[in-house]
Amino acid sequence: MIKKYLIERCSWLILFIGLQLLTIFIAVIDPSITIRPILYIVFLSTVTLVVFAIVRYQKETAFYKQLRDSDDDPTDIKKGTSPFEKIVQERLDEQMKQYKNELSQHHIKLEQEKDELLSWIHEVKTPLTAMQLMIERVEDKKVKEQLKYEWLRMYLLLDQQLHQKRIPFMENDLYIEQTSLEPLIFQEIKALQSWCMRKGIGFDISLEIEEVLTDAKWLAFIIRQLLTNAIKYTESADISITSYREQQHTTLAIKDHGRGIDAKDLPRIFDHGFTSTTAHQDTASSGMGLYLVKNALKPLHIKISVQSNVGKGTTFTLTFPNKNEFVAITGM
Repeated sequence: MIKKYLIERCSWLILFIGLQLLTIFIAVIDPSITIRPILYIVFLSTVTLVVFAIVRYQKETAFYKQLRDSDDDPTDIKKGTSPFEKIVQERLDEQMKQYKNELSQHHIKLEQEKDELLSWIHEVKTPLTAMQLMIERVEDKKVKEQLKYEWLRMYLLLDQQLHQKRIPFMENDLYIEQTSLEPLIFQEIKALQSWCMRKGIGFDISLEIEEVLTDAKWLAFIIRQLLTNAIKYTESADISITSYREQQHTTLAIKDHGRGIDAKDLPRIFDHGFTSTTAHQDTASSGMGLYLVKNALKPLHIKISVQSNVGKGTTFTLTFPNKNEFVAITGM
């Protein structure tokens, strides 16, 4: 700040130095003027300037230091004292009010768009249900299988969009209870049955721990995304789902025998929109599923880890907090 202050006052300093040099020059060329008193006056003027500059530095930079160091609302900065500081602050206040109004308008618009999209998704689910009933009446098995697969793709995309809009507000929708894993997992497998049959995928389920403390609806969504991800990259192989106790925590593991994930991609698989670097031309992945999983896990205080080997498959592991930990974290 000192350097900036000197740069700001550079013209004044140059003017002062110029005046002092001019005074000395006149004393030198004019024999009637004694040089010694002039040098004394210049010295006193310089000392006075230095003291004055130190005092003014403290006073003039206080307002701008607040402005530089403030991470909060600039309108909370103490009022300026000089006319120029007041002009700056008035302009900041006006800009802040304008930005707040614009932000409020954008927020209202986004809320309206979100509500409209959620409403549209719910409306679309009605004809989807009707289509499902119509597909069941199709006699040609090959056509029926193809229609079921395409119907499932549409349903999963809509479901993903619905939960994507709900995740920012999911804490308002949580209901934590002891949730039975078996019916929840079997319900999700049944929903994906047509896709699994098409790809020759089976399931090997072994649940040593049958219940976990969580929100059943959001856990179902998380398992749905992980199963969808496993099925997408697996061909003619079983997917293993196991639950067990590890270090006083319940763990749920979903293991596939698909193409696996490259080691350099592992740190990025939960990033928004990330698909793959090894199969970048693959259009099957939207890069949203695992990103939504990561965001849905946070309010539930569930930890996720992944192990993968290229060509051998991938294992996603969910670690649930025990009851005491959950109460300590959430206060529920």
